[in-house]
Amino acid sequence: MATPDTPEPAGPTSNISVRRGEPLVVVEHVDKHFGDLHVLRDINTVVNRGEVVVVIGPSGSGKSTLCRAINRLETIDSGTITIDGKPLPEEGRQLAALRSDVGMVFQSFNLFAHKTVLENVTLGPLRVRRTKKKEAEAKAMELLDRVGVANQAKKMPAQLSGGQQQRVAIARSLAMNPKVMLMDEPTSALDPEMINEVLDVMVGLAEQGMTMIVVTHEMGFARKAADRVLFMADGAIVEEATPEEFFTNPQSERAKDFLSKILEH
Repeated sequence: MATPDTPEPAGPTSNISVRRGEPLVVVEHVDKHFGDLHVLRDINTVVNRGEVVVVIGPSGSGKSTLCRAINRLETIDSGTITIDGKPLPEEGRQLAALRSDVGMVFQSFNLFAHKTVLENVTLGPLRVRRTKKKEAEAKAMELLDRVGVANQAKKMPAQLSGGQQQRVAIARSLAMNPKVMLMDEPTSALDPEMINEVLDVMVGLAEQGMTMIVVTHEMGFARKAADRVLFMADGAIVEEATPEEFFTNPQSERAKDFLSKILEH
């Protein structure tokens, strides 16, 4: 447990109070540059099965880059990332297979506009998992019901609200039975009244034991659903703690400054 005189974390096990299951995602000494910009600086962290880790921090701190690197949507310059004991492949079929185990939900939904809601959700199981159509559609309807949009199955994405589209995107990721869900600012493109309907689905997933890494500005979700908060600034992990510890007793000046600004509003 953290104490007021705990030094700022320097490695993958520092100041981490929550551990469940065995390690599922392991990030070790990861660095990433965009030109001269050092966007990830010696990142070390471990996410265990069934754990919900919420990544927060100011804009430009490297949160989304880290999330995308775990799915290899961004390459890294050095270090290693393993998922369920396997290093991220460079490219090709192995990478596609690994990505099928890692659900990704983006801020911009990324649904196929020319396919119905049901077709969007069944596409991955049909093409990647080679699931039979009847089975894939039954599972898709079950998932759409779980996220509260089963009655929209025959519609096109453009006919749905932003909140409904994001819930379909979550169902689409779940249809692949992922080992871990990555969510990159899943509510940032939504109108305020739609945010809660998506957060409710995410809280439900967390309660059901889905391993999740969530980049978000929604502090309420972090408090309610996270096992651990990972605070980033200037491309580095500055602090890791339980939500209770982080929000009531942040250790670093960067975290104190960040919280003072966001919690005032």
